[in-house]
Amino acid sequence: MKDKFVIGVTGGSGSILALTLLRNLENYETHVVVSEGAKKVFREELGSTGDELLKLASYTYDDKDISARISSGSFKFTAAVIIPCSISTLGKVASGISDTLVTRACAVALKERRKLILVPREMPLSTIVLENMHKLSLAGAIVAPASPGYYTRPKSVEDMVNFVVSRVLDLMGVENDLVRRWRSGEK
Repeated sequence: MKDKFVIGVTGGSGSILALTLLRNLENYETHVVVSEGAKKVFREELGSTGDELLKLASYTYDDKDISARISSGSFKFTAAVIIPCSISTLGKVASGISDTLVTRACAVALKERRKLILVPREMPLSTIVLENMHKLSLAGAIVAPASPGYYTRPKSVEDMVNFVVSRVLDLMGVENDLVRRWRSGEK
């Protein structure tokens, strides 16, 4: 099977993370869902509707279309990534609520034991959010907060974004050279 990735973009801050991830998946089949909240955040953060993101996708879906092919366990995909993952989406997934295509794709990933990576950007984290992250981790999801490493000595926001996206790509099994690796001396 050719690597296929389901990418959900929700209303958490960090639109640039989704855009950078998609730019680095041009050689892969991507199935992208952008929530209504994400569209609002795109406008606030990037002054855009998110159309650039959709142009990078192999396939796009409406978040309200819970009958789309990615909502079925029979649709095989390598990994699902929610980037950025709003705390609301994280809570719904942890509680088994699948009322949107993004949350349904997450439910499918969990039930089929496929890789699910959630990238929240929120901080500080309440006890409820920490408990939800714990539940998701126990269920097999990877919770990868958008926390840049500083050992790479970032000089710009782009450097910090690349660090987070590089780690997500690593978790997806996608080779990349966005950042200098720990003690490698090379980019």
